[in-house]
Amino acid sequence: MRERQRQVQLYRGQIPSPGAPTIARREDRVRFWAAIARGVKTEDAGNEAGVSSPVAYRWFRHAGGVNPCLPPTVSGRYLSFGEREDIAMLHAQKLGVREIARQIGRDASTISRELRRNASTRTFRLEYKASTAQWHAERRARRPKLAKLAADDRLREYVQDRLSGAVCRPDGRPVGPEGPAWKGRNKPHRRDRRWVQAWSPEQIAKRLPVDFPEDESMRISHEAIYQALYVQGRGALKRELAACLRTGRALRVPKARSRQKPWAHVTSDVLISERPAEADDRAVPGHWEGDLLIGLERSAIGTLVERTTRFTMLIHLPREEGYRHKHTVKNGPALAGYGAVTMKDALTSTMSTLPEHLRCSLTWDRGKELSQHAAFRVETGIPVYFADPRSPWQRGTNENTNGLLRQYFPKGTDLSRWDAEEIEAVAATLNNRPRKTLGWKTPAEAFNDHLLLIQQAGVATID
Repeated sequence: MRERQRQVQLYRGQIPSPGAPTIARREDRVRFWAAIARGVKTEDAGNEAGVSSPVAYRWFRHAGGVNPCLPPTVSGRYLSFGEREDIAMLHAQKLGVREIARQIGRDASTISRELRRNASTRTFRLEYKASTAQWHAERRARRPKLAKLAADDRLREYVQDRLSGAVCRPDGRPVGPEGPAWKGRNKPHRRDRRWVQAWSPEQIAKRLPVDFPEDESMRISHEAIYQALYVQGRGALKRELAACLRTGRALRVPKARSRQKPWAHVTSDVLISERPAEADDRAVPGHWEGDLLIGLERSAIGTLVERTTRFTMLIHLPREEGYRHKHTVKNGPALAGYGAVTMKDALTSTMSTLPEHLRCSLTWDRGKELSQHAAFRVETGIPVYFADPRSPWQRGTNENTNGLLRQYFPKGTDLSRWDAEEIEAVAATLNNRPRKTLGWKTPAEAFNDHLLLIQQAGVATID
């Protein structure tokens, strides 16, 4: 027996270590991917499965975001993790193989084989531990099917050429930027992307029967191409080719997550359809539209436009102390200047200076910067309404004004370098420009006329 043990140890010593055994059970992975399928975030899915955040992110990244569809249980012909725990406990009590087999209801040869094959491989004596044995069994049970792209060189070259082939001049010389080095991060900056053919996997799959009508071997589904790009270990296509997809994603987004709406702060009672009818015809002043002008390095300026007079107010949104572009604390406070609380305070400070008659409503797009709209309404008394998704015409006055402001604050510039007095000067310039829609009056004149009318109405009421 000792000689056989020595032979097993010598044999296993020649095998390279496959790494440390995982402590997670199959049931943990099943719970994790079930949560991912429901649209739960990776960290929260790890909490449901009872594993740490780094482990959860590693599982998601190694799978490329693709659900491996693990069955909840394995076939009864194989030993379960619970049975291996019983074997380890009984073996530690120095019970024989036949006695262990009788107690757990298995054949003696199964127990003997289990103790011999799945014991610890890196100790002087062959020690049997349930977690190590389960790890050995799962690793040995893997029978990955050779991917079609890995087996067929011609098909793989066809797919790679349509996916990542260079864009060339008529003389054949490639053009375009080199692009950044692949780091496995999601969605690299668009301006840094390499120019490639960028056929979608569906275009490639549907084009194959056109180019090879008689060759049935030149066929592949678009899903197989996606999995070859995202799932590690397939060995067919390099992961960095995922950057050639139009989305540029390094990881696949689960369907349930893609269906989730990022506008949880928009409820049915604040939709634009609930806005008073008087705001639509512009007859009554005091209804405002708002948005952000976004600049480089997460800089921004808030814009407010009155629908009737086109009077514009600009909101200074300086960065808060501690902000460093791309070096801020992960999951820390919003320091860019237009976080929800900062935006609410800046809006409150600006719109509180208006007379009550000119604070009827505010219409905003669906940005998260105004997710504190309920607190804003309590502090100012101004109801907030949100436009429908992808419907900029519902805030046409504000969109047009933002276009005029881009003359002073072009895209691709850092807007944080302008102080409050400077952006106020730009607002004054815009408000003193005559407008055709106002009969060539300026917005400042039209706004002042309404203020005078309100004052006269107040005096008449007192008399």
